Formats: sequence, C-alpha cells, structure tokens
Amino acid sequence: MPHTLVAPVEFVQDIKKSRFIGQAAPISSEEDARAFLAKVSDLAANHNCWAWRLGQSYRFSDDGEPSGTAGKPILQAIDGQDLDGVVVVVTRFFGGILLGSGGLVRAYGGTAAQMLRQADKREIIPMVSGTCAVSFSDLALVKSRLTAIPHLVLAESFTAEGVDLTVTLRQGDEPQAIRLVRDLTSGRSNLFFPD
Repeated sequence: MPHTLVAPVEFVQDIKKSRFIGQAAPISSEEDARAFLAKVSDLAANHNCWAWRLGQSYRFSDDGEPSGTAGKPILQAIDGQDLDGVVVVVTRFFGGILLGSGGLVRAYGGTAAQMLRQADKREIIPMVSGTCAVSFSDLALVKSRLTAIPHLVLAESFTAEGVDLTVTLRQGDEPQAIRLVRDLTSGRSNLFFPD
C-alpha cells in the first residue's frame, strides 16, 4: 500500500561546502504542489529543484542543474519509498566546489531520500462510496453492524419512508457491506456501489 506524509518536513545537509535544504509536504492536487513550490522556493538560492507525485501524475525540474541530475533523482526518492501525494523541493546554495553529475544525483536524491525516511507517514487507503435506502425500523441494526467494518463512514439523509445512507468504506470491503445490508433487512434494502 502506498503512503503519504502526515505533515510537512525539512532536512538540511552540507555536501562539499554546498548547503542542500530539503522540504516536503503532502498534497492532494497539482495546485497544492504549485503552491508549496512557490512558498518554499528561495529566490536567493542557486537552484530550487523539485518533484511531485500524485497517483499516475508526476512532474520534476532540474532548475538549471545539468539535465537529469536533480529533479529525476528527487522523484526516484519519492517512488523508492512508495510515497504518493507528495511534493519535494531541494534548494541548493552553491559552496564553490563542483560536484559533477554523479555527485549532484547523489546530493539531490540523497537529501530527498534521507528527509523522506525520517518523515512521519500514513497509509493511503483507497475508499469507495455506495448508497442504500433503509426503513426506520431497520436503521438502528444496519447502522450498528455497518459501523463495525473498519474505516467505514456513514452519512444519513432522512426521507418520508426512512433514511438514505451513503456508505464510504475501504475499497475491497464492498461485498461484505452489500451482504450485511441485504441479510439484516431480509432483502428490503440493497447497497449499491458505482461500477
């Protein structure tokens, strides 16, 4: 299962007189990534190299470093730790000693990887939502049994005949919830999930 960061994190290290400042944060959209980049990029620095991953979408930038020596190693650090919904910026203040292509790859990728290893993470749980109509007489029993399913969230909307329930649960738990609703109501109610 992929993970994401719990909160923003920062890591600083000096490599051959250059200072590398890594900063990362959880994101839920490309706009979040752009806003974080704008917030933490230091215009006084020589380079603000970055990468982000959000599902199948990703972007990276070498920001003036030789092609493939900064952004891609940062993205590889994200992917190497099975992270998703994460943006990473590594800012470099040049110290006067050239690192070479291999040294830059190790410095940028290593700064990102060390920072991400130290960060607090949480598992990303894919969720799905379904709906069902339940009569007032079945509501208490259905709610009490459904809420025993881990990671399940219920939302209610009352109608003249009963309650429309929106059931959000971990992907893969749908068959259990469908069977539970059907059995508890003797088939009077059915839980439907979109295909």
